[in-house]
Amino acid sequence: MFLTITTTGTIDRPATDLGFLLHKHPGKSQQFSTAHGTAHVFYPEADAERCTAALLLEVDPVALVRRGQGKGRGGAADSALGRYVNDRPYAASSLLAVALRSVFASALKGQCAARPELVGRAMPLRIEVPVLPARGGAGLVEKLFRPLGWSVLAEPLPLDETFPEWGDSRYVRLVLEGDVELAAALRHLYVLLPVLDDAKHYWVAPDEVDKLLRAGEGWLERHPEQRLIAGRYLARRGSLTREAMARLELARLAEADDAAVEEIDNAVDEATDTEERPVPLAVRRREAVLDALRAAGAARVLDLGCGQGQLIGELLKEGQFTEIVGMDVSMRALHEARRRLGLDRMPERQARRVRLVQGSLAYTDGRLKGYDAAVLSEVVEHVDPERLPALEYAVFGAARPRTVVVTTPNVEYNVRWESLPAGQVRHADHRFEWTRAEFRRWAGEVAARHRYAVAFGPVGAEDPEVGSPTQLACFTRQGDGSVAAGGNGDARASGGREMGGSGGGDSCGGSDAMPSASARGGGPGRVVSGGGHDGDVGAGTSGRKGVAA
Repeated sequence: MFLTITTTGTIDRPATDLGFLLHKHPGKSQQFSTAHGTAHVFYPEADAERCTAALLLEVDPVALVRRGQGKGRGGAADSALGRYVNDRPYAASSLLAVALRSVFASALKGQCAARPELVGRAMPLRIEVPVLPARGGAGLVEKLFRPLGWSVLAEPLPLDETFPEWGDSRYVRLVLEGDVELAAALRHLYVLLPVLDDAKHYWVAPDEVDKLLRAGEGWLERHPEQRLIAGRYLARRGSLTREAMARLELARLAEADDAAVEEIDNAVDEATDTEERPVPLAVRRREAVLDALRAAGAARVLDLGCGQGQLIGELLKEGQFTEIVGMDVSMRALHEARRRLGLDRMPERQARRVRLVQGSLAYTDGRLKGYDAAVLSEVVEHVDPERLPALEYAVFGAARPRTVVVTTPNVEYNVRWESLPAGQVRHADHRFEWTRAEFRRWAGEVAARHRYAVAFGPVGAEDPEVGSPTQLACFTRQGDGSVAAGGNGDARASGGREMGGSGGGDSCGGSDAMPSASARGGGPGRVVSGGGHDGDVGAGTSGRKGVAA
């Protein structure tokens, strides 16, 4: 199999600079051993105006068979002859991609110690691959390379030139032209050649996800065909493809927020124990949320910003909640939640109740529509104040669950935390902490804008001067046949009402809050529950919540 890379230049910027970037001298012919044959690098032409580097890979069919993958696309998997007689020595495939990574390793990484000023510079490139298997035809070749800035020629090759009536083969002659950085061009080829061939010669292990994301950094997260690329590159292994797609979405969100991935994907604090220690207030907070969900008659629960899955674990203990979906922007948090919940070891019937997905509360999401209740537990304080309207619309305006439960710290209570210095918030990622009056004002305005009634309650032991450590608001959607006890939505949105004063906080149901599901005329439904459920002062924390803030 064969590939050429050509560039043009001038006296000031000679085309032979290509040799510096590839770390291969234009005046030499070099060869390198690979696992399945020998790779040769040479320059058919090399002067200031035009320089072409060629990579010729001689594949040893016997070596390919001995390593266990000789079938390719030219021979049947169960055919003894097909293991030796196939297209692998002639058609560009994952074999050529591996050779690119091996022979041009430094160039692929964008490294050039001899001429560092050349790195990152776009240059006029022409890349030719004489024979490329293209499952999906020339049209797919266009879809994969054109969004990356290439001018694409994908010329179908006839099955036999002597018999044109036989039609075209599955192979194309590929020519790419464009002003592209060499390192980026090599990464495009490294990923997309095996994607088009769709028949990797080696076993796809979990570390292939890291290889894909490293080679795809800077372009794959925005590629319109990223799902097809990830699926084919990872040999259609569903679990690996889902992981890759989730990590690509995280990279996209980080780019949209102009932030590093680590700043968003940090719901698991690696500097501390990720196991939640028994914290009475954290337990009471979850109990208050569970009371609200029970009273709402909820059966299907979506835990937005689920963090490490503490609330999901409690929901799983109760048969009322038949479907539980945890949502978080952090893949690390979702992996930790999966581990803590033991989903891989859970009986199938129980495991079917739980699904973990990646998403952000800063954007509307069609997956959240049609649920009965939403819980944002210790979430809103992790959102920049100017982005609260986006969260508000995503939950109350777009998703519009029948019930929304919000918990957040009461900043007035901070003076009672002996370990918390004066003027500091409880968690380093808290963008603000509200007084009781500020929280009621925000909740009342949200309720009025979106036709919800709202009631308030304490969580934790109440102090006569500063209130409870956590405050809770329970919203009930109005105007769809549900009638909140004590008044209409506008009235309660303006002033709110108390839910009761128990140390653990009342639920949204009961005579002193909203009516039960049966009183509202609705049966068991779906719940959206959110929050990373971080720990409290003096007891450790579990990191940032699942929002892109």
